[in-house]
Amino acid sequence: MSFLDCTCISSHSRVQTISIEEQYEDVSHQCSSSDVSPCSVLTDEDDITDLSTDPAHYQLLSQLGRGFNNLSQVSMARHILSGRLVAVKNTNLDECTEDELLQLMNEVLLSRLFRHPNLLTSRLVFSSSCQLWVLSPLMSYGSADSLLRSCFPDGMSESLIAYLLYGVLRALEYLHRMGYVHRGVKASHVLLSAEGRVCLSGLQSVYSLMKDGKRMRAVFDMPQHSPSLLPWLSPELLRQDLHGYGVKSDIYSLGIVACELVSGRVPFQDMPPTLMLLQKLRGSHCCFLDVPPYPLGDMGALKVSRSGVDSGIGESVATGSLTRTATAERPQSPAPKNHSATLHNLVQLCLQQQPERRPSATALLTHPFFRQVKKHTRDSFLSLMYPAVPVSCPPDTPPSETPIQTCNTPSPTHPEPEDSVWDFS
Repeated sequence: MSFLDCTCISSHSRVQTISIEEQYEDVSHQCSSSDVSPCSVLTDEDDITDLSTDPAHYQLLSQLGRGFNNLSQVSMARHILSGRLVAVKNTNLDECTEDELLQLMNEVLLSRLFRHPNLLTSRLVFSSSCQLWVLSPLMSYGSADSLLRSCFPDGMSESLIAYLLYGVLRALEYLHRMGYVHRGVKASHVLLSAEGRVCLSGLQSVYSLMKDGKRMRAVFDMPQHSPSLLPWLSPELLRQDLHGYGVKSDIYSLGIVACELVSGRVPFQDMPPTLMLLQKLRGSHCCFLDVPPYPLGDMGALKVSRSGVDSGIGESVATGSLTRTATAERPQSPAPKNHSATLHNLVQLCLQQQPERRPSATALLTHPFFRQVKKHTRDSFLSLMYPAVPVSCPPDTPPSETPIQTCNTPSPTHPEPEDSVWDFS
């Protein structure tokens, strides 16, 4: 059955419930029941399953970004009947190849199966003519990547980094328990709502570890569009040997994201792809320019330093921080800040060359670096975000016809950058 045969894939469609969905919801409850952090709290605005599946009921307000090889446009939209703001991803199916259609189908099916507050899933999907509509809750702060480029060019405070990574780890814990490896963890796939909920997107790259009803320890598939993901991919995934890779590959990617959030720059990104591959296979990885103030051996006896708990925004933006690799030196910041020993240790654990030496997502959630996260309230979260502000509906937006691309209409020849705000690739 093709996409065009399916007029509606939503909670309102007459599709028999898949029994495994209940199992996925149970696992989600187990993973999130003990978490009271704002980064995992769902609000009424996050439930969009009661909205209509008629494109005429939505007014597209502004473009948030593009994704999926620029075949998809992500827009902020208003549901006219209720006034609620949502994110809409429109994809022209006529422009998709057969492989791309399969990827979209896989993403839709996974969005129906996965149920976790820290995963950006789409519970409302429908088609109109040649257009596929995928609706998601509006993540008003956009991606961590866009926040770095617009508000934190020299890196975020450790408190905000801990907040974001904790939400990502909860999503990874859920995926790994369900037998999936994400393979696309990067800052542009880390989204943040106005209420402080952290969501991991990029489900198109998710791959199942299940085969013939059994869970495999390793898989060998190379992610689609992997050139854009190279800086974040683990050595064992890039090696493509008989050992394969597993869920610990995502832990390595998390370590790269941590370096990305600390410095505002992507490790390895300035290298030619072949040199990047060589350095990763040799075991080279990014490190901070400062020297950790304490030994990294026994973290249990350490107290989190001030820069790790209450570093604030000013310290992050004013002093800045840079990272380096073994082959590419960057000019040092005039006054690089000292990062906490717990942050050093977290990155060191994530970037271990041997995957078996990396902790699991569940183990990392108990790391001392994240002790500060549960202390946050919504008000303290807002203080971490300054000077960033969430996107909102343009004032006095005049009613207009919903701008829907017609079939066989090519995409813009000069689209906005794929990572402009949201990245669904």
